[in-house]
Amino acid sequence: MEAGVTPGGGTFPEASADFRIPADVHYLNCAYMSPLHPEVEAVGVAALGRKRAPWAIGSDAFFTESGLLRSRFAELVGSSDPSRVAILPSVSYGVAIAARNAGEVRGRKIIVLRDQFPGNVYAWKALEEREGARLHFVDPPSPKTGDPGRGEGWNRRILEAIDRDTAVVALAPVHWTDGTRFDLEAIGSRAREVGALFVVDGTQSVGAQPIDLKKLAVDALVVAGYKWLMGPYSVAAGWFGPRFDGGIPLEEGWIAREGSEDFRNLVNYRDGYQPGAIRFDVGERSNFTLVPMMVRALELVLEWTPERIAAHAGALNRFLAHALVERGYRVEEEVWRARHILGVGMPAGVDPGAVRDGLEGAKVFASLRGGALRISPHLYNGQADAEALLAALP
Repeated sequence: MEAGVTPGGGTFPEASADFRIPADVHYLNCAYMSPLHPEVEAVGVAALGRKRAPWAIGSDAFFTESGLLRSRFAELVGSSDPSRVAILPSVSYGVAIAARNAGEVRGRKIIVLRDQFPGNVYAWKALEEREGARLHFVDPPSPKTGDPGRGEGWNRRILEAIDRDTAVVALAPVHWTDGTRFDLEAIGSRAREVGALFVVDGTQSVGAQPIDLKKLAVDALVVAGYKWLMGPYSVAAGWFGPRFDGGIPLEEGWIAREGSEDFRNLVNYRDGYQPGAIRFDVGERSNFTLVPMMVRALELVLEWTPERIAAHAGALNRFLAHALVERGYRVEEEVWRARHILGVGMPAGVDPGAVRDGLEGAKVFASLRGGALRISPHLYNGQADAEALLAALP
């Protein structure tokens, strides 16, 4: 392969967006955890220092940075109303909010994907046990990663499973183990048609590919911050649509109540909440370290743009897919795989343990998930990383 040229004849994308990753480390694993950008790290270090002088932290600090986080996330997902964004500690927390406010589910179906990430399963499983709902797993048409027609067939099975007996559809834009793409527009439209709640875990897509909630029939979108949003661990964001207006939060935090900005009158207890989804905020949401880090991370993603990130990662993964198929590995059809996550099925006789050992020995970092090698590059990856991975594979 000629240096700098992809199988389609285009220019190979050069690594950019300096994350100060050592030259001998080939980190193709953003779907596991993003590296911390130096600017986000600097914000975190400065934020830690603020606690040395608590007298300088005014009451406005409890609200200003939280408002920035809502605004930046709303902009990223195409929402014009930041008050619909809740600040959460995790995806499972946001899914639990959705499950608590799912309405009447007894005897009805809750549709999830086979091998779906558990953060978007356990709350529904608890609802099944507590309220008598029926958890319905939609299987792919073949257990072998990358079989021709697998992604198309899986999407068709999801649409066929959604009927008038469906209370909730809970899935993700891409499958976390192998990057299989799901048609949110078609699935959301079908869920809306039958009156089902549509809850999306966008952790493995938001930030790495464009999303516009104005065009999708999504009722709730929850996203962890430490992967493609490039932020710290233990902070997440959730967008909750009109079906959650007036919903019941998991906590009864004081800061979520109307008038909480006036500290002098906090003892005058209020029944009303702050507008929109702010009622769903986690307690102590105004984390003076994590929130400003998350704000700066979101600003970087908006500066780079998800379109650019998807194009860059897509070019790298297209190169890898072409080379790996020639060597007997299996990948999903291009139209049904995410550009930023490439799931690779093993050839007959290749031991996944040997693959893991070979990659680790060469300082190439990717993930083995559900029988697939998951490759997830970002702007900091370039040709050297792709070629190092190919050289390390049996």
